[in-house]
Amino acid sequence: MYGMLITEQEKEEIIYLLKREMDEVLFDLKNEHIEHIVKRAMEERYKILFSLFKRVAGHRECMKYILPAGKMGRRNS
Repeated sequence: MYGMLITEQEKEEIIYLLKREMDEVLFDLKNEHIEHIVKRAMEERYKILFSLFKRVAGHRECMKYILPAGKMGRRNS
């Protein structure tokens, strides 16, 4: 296990970067031309990003990025 000390400004930057990455993954998951195996890897990446996001973001922000199980590629924006 690792720990780190960050300033509030650094925390906000981490939140911004994670949101941007998660939004990109969600956008790409909607693309019908991407193969299933690639989407599966993208879903795994999203899970990792979201677990990091939960550690730094508030409850309200996290709720916006929670997805129903099995519906990764079908999120409504």
